Amino acid sequence: MTELVLARHGQTAWNIEEVFRGRTDIELDSTGLRQAELLADYLTERKIEAVYSSPLQRALKTANAIASRHKLDAIITQALNDLSFGEWEGLPVTEVRKRYPALFQEWQERPHLVKIPGADSLDSVTQRAMALVDSVISRYRETVVLVSHRVVHKVLILALLGLDNSHFWTIKLDTAAITTFSYDNSRWVLTGHNDTSYLRPLQKEATRDF
Repeated sequence: MTELVLARHGQTAWNIEEVFRGRTDIELDSTGLRQAELLADYLTERKIEAVYSSPLQRALKTANAIASRHKLDAIITQALNDLSFGEWEGLPVTEVRKRYPALFQEWQERPHLVKIPGADSLDSVTQRAMALVDSVISRYRETVVLVSHRVVHKVLILALLGLDNSHFWTIKLDTAAITTFSYDNSRWVLTGHNDTSYLRPLQKEATRDF
């Protein structure tokens, strides 16, 4: 029975500022680096066979923290790269809402149909990410970690649950959170979602700093 752990990368400054990140290679901030370490510590006891990562540094540094605990090298794959947001990339949400009011409303209401200028579609992300998952299932029998981005993991979660991308906004996924599936009897079973319990030490550290 293969276990699949979908791990979102740690926090960046653009997460805090609500900027569309996409393929822009934003680094983890100090909180994101600490989140990556706490996540890696949490997964230490799992028997992890492989760690796959988006090529973007915010994901790769999170993946390397996890992989190093298991004497593995993170495997970089474009299949886990973030959605390209085209003309929206690098813009704050407030600016996008002002410049593209109709498109932004469609993104909020019909994300599976919206055509952002120069951007990928959610369905194209699903196709490449699911192709990787199919490869993982044929190759591994223990735990495999996929480190990627909010959009990628949300569409993967929907696909593994047999849902289409019209349900995109029904899923919450925090930075450095993990969602876990097991593959049993040719069926994906959701065993945990948006787990950030291991990040509690950050709250204590913030209290001490204050």
